[in-house]
Amino acid sequence: MNTDFIIKAIEKNFFAGHMELSEEKLKELNAKWVIADTKPGYPCRVSLKEAEVGERVLLVPFKYHDVLSPYQALGPIFVREKAAMAELEVNEIPEILTERLLSVRAYNKDNCMIHGETIKGAELERCVRQQFLNGEVIYLQVHNANPGCFNCSVYRA
Repeated sequence: MNTDFIIKAIEKNFFAGHMELSEEKLKELNAKWVIADTKPGYPCRVSLKEAEVGERVLLVPFKYHDVLSPYQALGPIFVREKAAMAELEVNEIPEILTERLLSVRAYNKDNCMIHGETIKGAELERCVRQQFLNGEVIYLQVHNANPGCFNCSVYRA
């Protein structure tokens, strides 16, 4: 069974309308600008890169699992102000995932979780390939294990 994979970032156009909003309008959306004060610490879900210290990032709630299932979910994410959309190669793993403790969640055709595990980022490729050996697994989601924040989705290539 093919276990090649592609990691997908969140599309920047989801946030295009947020970038020019006033602080007051962002507050109405439960979003706000913050300044990165550590690296790592502010992983952008559009570029799949860490924000640099001093860089402005948008902290915004995002419905990252917008599906018709009990597993639909919303959570906070960071988006770098000048982020370029990540376009990864097949089997490429972005650096923001390699150094963190991760939670990898596998979903079936009904968008229901059928497996979850916590791993070190260095083990992500092995974990993804292992999950894709199961024909029921349609896609994976990768979260930061400790804060629980969504990072990206993984699909069969």
